[in-house]
Amino acid sequence: MPSTRPKPASHSDEKPDIPLGVRVRRKAATGPAGKPGTIRVVTLKGADVEETEGEKALPVLAAALKRPKPSLWVDLVAPTPAQAQQVGQALGLHPLIIEDVLEGNQRAKIETTEGVVHIVLFHLSYGDVVVASELDIVLGKGFLFTVHNVDWDPRAGHHLANGLAPILKHGPDHLLWAIADDLIDGYFPFADRIGDAIDEVQDQVIRKATPDTVEQLFRLKRELIQVRRAISPVREVFNQLTNRDETLIDPDEIVYFRDIYDHVIRLTDELDNYRELASATLDVYLTQVNNNLSVIMKRLTGVTVILAGIGAVAGIFGMSEAGVALGGGEAGGFWLITAIVVIAAMVAAVFLRKIDWI
Repeated sequence: MPSTRPKPASHSDEKPDIPLGVRVRRKAATGPAGKPGTIRVVTLKGADVEETEGEKALPVLAAALKRPKPSLWVDLVAPTPAQAQQVGQALGLHPLIIEDVLEGNQRAKIETTEGVVHIVLFHLSYGDVVVASELDIVLGKGFLFTVHNVDWDPRAGHHLANGLAPILKHGPDHLLWAIADDLIDGYFPFADRIGDAIDEVQDQVIRKATPDTVEQLFRLKRELIQVRRAISPVREVFNQLTNRDETLIDPDEIVYFRDIYDHVIRLTDELDNYRELASATLDVYLTQVNNNLSVIMKRLTGVTVILAGIGAVAGIFGMSEAGVALGGGEAGGFWLITAIVVIAAMVAAVFLRKIDWI
């Protein structure tokens, strides 16, 4: 294979408007029951590619597989079970692979069955809810077979933006890298957005701890768990691709998959850090609540000290003396005691205010 291959690109810094506080909804790769999907077959002919879509795709696929060194991509978009089985039979895939594709509800994984590699990944799309759409990838000798829903178009990624010929001419394994790298890069904006949201919640907790703040924090923690559940198995997928001998992957391609593996490690580390930050923020919230309760009790104690002094003096002399004093029949000693009590209460209030007790 030629050694002049495109260099891996870093993920985009653009952050889409990702909703937070919603559950991550999973979607299978197959389409609605009874509604036919789209079959695309892209074959490499010389330096160009030829793309066939629809009913003519299966005959083209059968003819392309008979070539000495085929290099083709079969893309199945929201297929019916019958379409998936037809393509699977044309490619000679084991029935268990087609069964996994049709079943959906898989976790990210990698399996080798009868000389072909089956990989399950997830694409995150951002709308009113976060949707994790399943992507099934099968790498065989001379072909790459992908099955996904309509929510995601692999050709919209930056690696395939300049056409399929520059990628497919290096083989289906290089196309696998291009699709997987675009997919993994799409995880970073979501992780960055969650990190920004946790920072905002932390600021709110420091300013004023309210039940709405802790409710938002719990929603973030729930999203982190759900997203990590979809992403964390991807680490093992690319760990196996880069560390075990796989005849379907050219040795020159290992460095490209190792780049994806580094991205996944960084991503899972970020998610773990965010989860720890969310737990620490919850601890800070509880501490703030306890501190607020302590402040309230301290101020109530200060008020009690002032009122208790006044109540003690009033209890010694009795309230009957107040009526005589108001009637003008009391000596000046009553007013002196009253003035002393008021002044003492004011001095106590100033002192308690100075030490921040009231």
